[in-house]
Amino acid sequence: MSHSTATPAAGNPEKFEFLVTGDHHAPNGTLLGFWLYLMSDCLVFAALFATYGVLSQNYAGGPSGADLFDLPLVALNTAFLLFSSITYGFAMLQMQQKKLQGTMFWLAITGLFGLAFLGLELYEFYHLIHQGAGPQRSAFLSSFFTLVGTHGLHVTFGIIWLVTLLVQLRKYGLTTANRRRLFCLSMFWHFLDVVWIGVFTIVYLMGSMS
Repeated sequence: MSHSTATPAAGNPEKFEFLVTGDHHAPNGTLLGFWLYLMSDCLVFAALFATYGVLSQNYAGGPSGADLFDLPLVALNTAFLLFSSITYGFAMLQMQQKKLQGTMFWLAITGLFGLAFLGLELYEFYHLIHQGAGPQRSAFLSSFFTLVGTHGLHVTFGIIWLVTLLVQLRKYGLTTANRRRLFCLSMFWHFLDVVWIGVFTIVYLMGSMS
């Protein structure tokens, strides 16, 4: 059985809280582990971008990106994801001011933008498949669906994580552990934004000009 101690850690209130509560979970270990995860995810997306780059001109007599992509729709979807990053930033500002309700409000708005992004992406996939441009049609479309779909799965996971955090915040408030989780999700969410900017530029913009 572990015993907590109330010995203050000079100049480090978070460490003091760690000692008082008897929480043996090292915050720096969590953040380091999450950074390592993000680096591994970078490698995954780098491989997917490289695969798309190799296969993007292999149409097998089928349609190209210029024939299929609806740039205004994709631009709207990009705006949804960019706005979601802004609203997540507002949530982090509210967290730093220790305002629980404000934090939860902006997290909820972020989740709604994320759902809107997923909804438009699913609509795009449905529309392409309905046109006979599914992933089995050509190597170009296989790589396209794999890259964009993998990003969409990450956004789905991020929304599930966000909803879980909202439940934990409602139940426990802005504890040290919940603040750490909010920070990790913030890194993950902004990482997805950066990846999507790459997708929008390389896949959609360059594909529309091919």
